[in-house]
Amino acid sequence: MLPDCLSAEGEQRCRQLLAGTTARLRSRPAAAAVLVPLCLVRGVPALLYTLRSSRLRGRHKGQVSFPGGKCDPDDQDVIHTALRETQEELGLEVPKEHVWGVLQPVYDPAKATVVPVLANVGPLDLQSLRPNPEEVDEVFELSLAHLLQTQNQGYTHFCQGGHFRYTMPVFLNGPHRVWGLTAIITEFTLKLLAPDIYQPYLVVPELPRS
Repeated sequence: MLPDCLSAEGEQRCRQLLAGTTARLRSRPAAAAVLVPLCLVRGVPALLYTLRSSRLRGRHKGQVSFPGGKCDPDDQDVIHTALRETQEELGLEVPKEHVWGVLQPVYDPAKATVVPVLANVGPLDLQSLRPNPEEVDEVFELSLAHLLQTQNQGYTHFCQGGHFRYTMPVFLNGPHRVWGLTAIITEFTLKLLAPDIYQPYLVVPELPRS
């Protein structure tokens, strides 16, 4: 049975589990931060995703992501970055008190640090959002029930020079395939929200920072 992730008890448990990571990483320099928006869509707990604009430059265009972006020197911390970027991308203002905490950071292929910030944005009507067309092509949600079903979970094995290097999660059967760093952050989130239900196939190794 899917736990009530949005209950007061569920929120308190998650905040307590994230307290140490949040205190350690909140003000530490990072390349970028993303918001992991936990929401209710038609009364169903879900995570909110974006499809990055195909007009963007760089290799991330057209990919599924969480709202977020590069840290600005004027940002107070990574939480401020995630909330600011979400407002700029989606027109969605999330109060700081709705932030539950900071998840384990991930590292892109260039070894830049990306910090995920988990927040409960509450009941959400996707039609009320105002996505910036220069940054976002589409906004969609995947229910936690969908993400927790094993038939919607997969893994991609990566090899180099004929040798196995690492495995990464992928989430299937939604409007778009969730993969890459977004899938890793999704996995971290599911492990936090539903530890008794979500049993990942692997522990994704952190990329070395040196």
